[in-house]
This record gives sequence, structure tokens and C-alpha cells, in this order.
Amino acid sequence: MTVYDINQGIGWASSGVEYAQLYRSQVFQRIGVDAKFVFTDFISNENIEHFTAQMGFQDDQVIWLYTYFTDFKTAPTTFTVEDLLKAFRKAPVEQKQSANTQKFYFNDGTWATAYFKRDSDQIVDRVEYVSGNNLIRKDFYSYGRYMTEYYAPKDNAARLYLRRFYNVDGSIAYDEIVNPGQASMFKFKDQIIDSKAELISHFMRSLHLSAEDVVLIDRATGQAQQILENKGSAKVGTIVHADHFSEPNTNDNTILWNNYYEYEFQHYQDIDFYVTATDAQNQLLQAQFTKYNQVHPKIYTIPVGNLPELKTPTASGRRPYSLVTASRLASEKHVDWIVRAVAKAHAVFPEITLDIYGTGGEQSNIQKAIDQTNSGDYVSLKGHQDMTDQYRDYDVYVAASTSEGFGLTLMEAVGSGLAMVGFDVRYGNQTFIDNNQNGILIPYTLNQSAQVSIDQLGDALIKLFQEPNFDRFHERSYEIAGEYLTERIGQRWLQLLTEVSAHD
Repeated sequence: MTVYDINQGIGWASSGVEYAQLYRSQVFQRIGVDAKFVFTDFISNENIEHFTAQMGFQDDQVIWLYTYFTDFKTAPTTFTVEDLLKAFRKAPVEQKQSANTQKFYFNDGTWATAYFKRDSDQIVDRVEYVSGNNLIRKDFYSYGRYMTEYYAPKDNAARLYLRRFYNVDGSIAYDEIVNPGQASMFKFKDQIIDSKAELISHFMRSLHLSAEDVVLIDRATGQAQQILENKGSAKVGTIVHADHFSEPNTNDNTILWNNYYEYEFQHYQDIDFYVTATDAQNQLLQAQFTKYNQVHPKIYTIPVGNLPELKTPTASGRRPYSLVTASRLASEKHVDWIVRAVAKAHAVFPEITLDIYGTGGEQSNIQKAIDQTNSGDYVSLKGHQDMTDQYRDYDVYVAASTSEGFGLTLMEAVGSGLAMVGFDVRYGNQTFIDNNQNGILIPYTLNQSAQVSIDQLGDALIKLFQEPNFDRFHERSYEIAGEYLTERIGQRWLQLLTEVSAHD
């Protein structure tokens, strides 16, 4: 049996979907299941291995759609400046190096700029070639050149017209013919594939899936149909990461599914099973399938995360009045609300501090909230960090999201015994916050104003420190976290895989 877990993209600031995949990869390794994690987005800003490795994926677990049809393996970039000099057809007449690049000038008026791998001044990630002040080519490297992009000038800009993918020996594996505003075509030695969708279909067929194999769909947009049409006899399951329907647009006769899952929900007859992260979502989804479709699909509850162990504070203990939150800095996380709520609580308890971990598009808005509340002395943006051992010395975890399919950081926080504060919303907060037992679950009304939410959050923090029950809260968080230990999650996956493989 091989499990193929299919996603789209990945980057330095990945979402909960990618972290869910990572947790799943660790569980599969522990229970001895062969698993491959497939990424189908085109990625050129950096070798995809740098993204997957920094998260913790093993190289032999990762398949990138675009190099799958070559003999390049997923591997870190190791191509050096010395290797590049040997690859040039003619020797440069001048070189100039800066912190992140090295330029090579040739006697015919052309030049090349080598862009280095992060934190290196010798490992070459890509090289751009310019002739007559026009970009004409980009070469991309891992342990060799795996791709070239060709450009031609048009309307005073460089227009990409061809991508060429190579085998390790330099031979051409296939070409992608790029036409702006149209679907790319992919030219192989023995066939022409007329779209990215058909390339995914070709990929699925090339896996030669058997009845022993399982395909997990983590992201379906633009590829669910191709997966289902070319799965062969393999079993297919859908991972539900977020709230799966629009409540304001649902009534007794009609349900509006979340568009990210709509195709899979509408084609339930082709899906062997669904996986939700919480029992509450499982029960709701099951009831909705019964009500609106009169069907009873197989739905499993398996948390998207797991905890190898529970984390206890270091010898110095938890820092009093210390708050922490961690997430992508995205608008739906409402971290700016947290900043403003903490400023309100700080007026009552000046010892309060808040550390914010994560990166994302909302960072400037969050910094604006810090500036407007003059909270820079006690609120800190910590950036993206490995959170494995960060939580355990804090007192309280604060969440402001108004919808959370699971909440990996919530799980990690209870795994370190933190007291919890968040809104009473599906599904993660209701799973990890036991009101007045390990923290405060704040009442929430759909579409209430931001100011109401901020005031509620600030009041909850004040109440938490006015009536401290931290020893009991920490103990209860550890009790909740015990259900998410890796061994228990592994047993759930083994049961699922055994059942779906046995089902004919």
C-alpha cells in the first residue's frame, strides 16, 4: 500500500493544510505506512525542497508534479559557482559578487546573474541571462539544472514562451509551451498534453494505482476531477480542513457548500471516505448529507495534528502574565484584535506581555495596531519560528479567529499546558477550550462588530487574571492534549486504512 497525499502549493509561510500534511507524514512513518506528499503548483521562486525540508518532510516523501516526469529527485540545491563556471560555454571576462548574487560579464555584451540559495554565497539557486538589456533565459538548479525558462521581448517586457525540463544527464524530459492567457501545452517525446489539468490526469495514470493504494485530497481546486477520473481502483478520501458550508446561505431546503469542497461533496458517490478533524464537524456533516442528499457517506474523525509528547515548563517555570498567539498573519486570524484587546487588559494588569509568532500579509496591519495602542513595550512580533519548545513557558494562549477547522496551534498550546482564551465558534476553539476548566470560551454572535469582539476578548483576559486558576487550567489542558498523542492518532489512521482497503 502507498498513500498519495495531494496538495497544491507550499512556501516559507505555509498554511495549516501543509502542517497537517507534515503531522500526517510523521504518523505514517511511525506506523510504517509508505506515503508520498504531492504538490501540483508550479513553483519557481525557490527549489521546492527548501520549503518541504524546512517544515520537516523527508526528501523521499515529496513528489513535485513538474519534476516527476524527469529523473531528478527531490533534493536540496548543491550546484556551486564552480559548477556554473564549468557549465558556461565561454569564460566570463569579469565577475562581481554581492551578498546574494554574483554577476558574470562576457565579451559579447551579455551577462548572467547567479542568485544564491538562502544563507549561502556559493550555492546557486538560479541564473538569469541578459542580452541587449533583454532577459532571455533563466536556469534553475538543485544538484543539476532541472529547468530552463526562455523569454522574448514584447511590449517592452520579457515574455515567457517556453519552459524546458531536463533529466540529470542534460537530456530534455519535456517542454511546457506557454501562451499568455491560454492553457499551457506540454510536449513529451511521445505525446502532447494540452493543459495543466490533463498533465495532472497524466500524472495520476502514471502512478498505476492499485486497489491497495489510497489517495488523500488535501486541496481539490482544479484537480479533484482529474484525480477521481484517473484513480483506477485506488480508494480516495477527502480531508476537510475548514468549515465546510456557508451558514448564512443555508436553509431547510438548500445548503451552500464551501467552494473548496463543493466538487467532492457533490460527487460523494466517487469518494470512498471523508476525514474531519473533530467529532462535532463529523456529526454536522453527516447530518447535512442525510438531510440534503439522503446519503450516509463514510466519515472518519482523525485530528489533523498530533503530539509526540506533552511539553512541561523549563526549570525557570512559566512567565507570569505572559500571553502568546501563533498563526499565519492573515486577516481571518484577527491578530490585530488580539493586540487591541491586550492593550485594554494591560491598562488593568501592566505586567501583561504578548508575543506574536508567524508571518503573513497582515503584518503591517498588526504593526499599525501596536503603534496605535502604544503597546510596543509589551507586544512583540517574533516572526516565523519552530514552535516545538516555545509554548511551554507561557501562561496563556490567545486566539481571535472566528472559524477554525481544527487549530493546530491550539492543539500545540494545550500540549504545553497553557490556559486558553478564544471565541465560542466551530470547531477548534470548542474542541480545545473547556470553558472555565482550562480557560475562557467567549460568547460570539455571527457578524458582530470588530469593536465588540475586541472588548469581549479584552474583558476575558482581565477576568482570567482577576480570578486566576492557572494550576487547574494547566492540568485540564494537559488532559485534553492526551487525546492527541501521536500513538493514538496513529491507531486511528491504521483503523481507517485497514477498513477502506478491506472494503470492496
